[in-house]
Amino acid sequence: MAPSNLPHLSTFALRSILEKDKLNGTNFTNWYRNLRIVLKQEKKDHVLDTPLPDEPDEDATVAVMNAHRKARDESTEISCLMLAHMEPDLQQQFENVEAYDMIESLKSMFQAQAKTERYQVSQALLGCKLKDGDPLSPHVIKMTGYVQSLDRLGFPISDEFATDIVLNSLPSAYAPFISNYHMHGMDKKLTELHGMLKTAEADLKKGTSQVLMVQNKAKFKKGSWTKKKKAKSGGKTQDSVPSAASGTKPSPAAGSTCFYCKTDGHWKRNCSKFLADKAKSGSGTSNSGAGKN
Repeated sequence: MAPSNLPHLSTFALRSILEKDKLNGTNFTNWYRNLRIVLKQEKKDHVLDTPLPDEPDEDATVAVMNAHRKARDESTEISCLMLAHMEPDLQQQFENVEAYDMIESLKSMFQAQAKTERYQVSQALLGCKLKDGDPLSPHVIKMTGYVQSLDRLGFPISDEFATDIVLNSLPSAYAPFISNYHMHGMDKKLTELHGMLKTAEADLKKGTSQVLMVQNKAKFKKGSWTKKKKAKSGGKTQDSVPSAASGTKPSPAAGSTCFYCKTDGHWKRNCSKFLADKAKSGSGTSNSGAGKN
């Protein structure tokens, strides 16, 4: 006996979703979606799309009479289901209306309202902008709520477009994150994007690099240029070598050799023997061919 009751129990349980959200004049889109889910499971959703046929003639065949009776019974059943999940004021208005005519009247009443609500939600979503220094999570949660509201109103947007809208709402401080997000070809849902943005926000507060930075990117190392110059100049930087324009004369370097006396430690112009011999000869040119340092 238990297995035979399962379809009935399943139908009853599914119909309970209508009980939780009765039609009250402000939730038509959500209510209508739930109604179609229930009727699709019961294989009776065609009742909402097909007008009840006219009463057959008296001489109609038995098959035609039976088909009309079945359609009328289904319409009555669905009409009662719809009325049972409406607020009292709407029940009184549609108490004697067939299912198809009822749903068409409800559409004309509430779809204009849903369109206005959709516009207002879309405007709020696209107008969201995070200011520098403001907390990230409340901003993303608010935008996610707007996306969910559009879905409830029957106008769902794709995950990719939703993430684009959120990224577009961020201040310039998140530009490196956004650039790398697109560079890596990522396609995340809003919940996943929210987690990544929280990490980026933490990095910004610490002053560290953004997440998703490009790997293996060449980096300039401080001091590398100086080390190369030191290697080329025998361990000295360029600034340690006096320039001709400075007007200063370098002092004799250790290890230099005088061309005049062949002694290490000084140059010819500082050679005491050269200077003494020059003074004795009285000539500034007598040793001009001796070579110069």
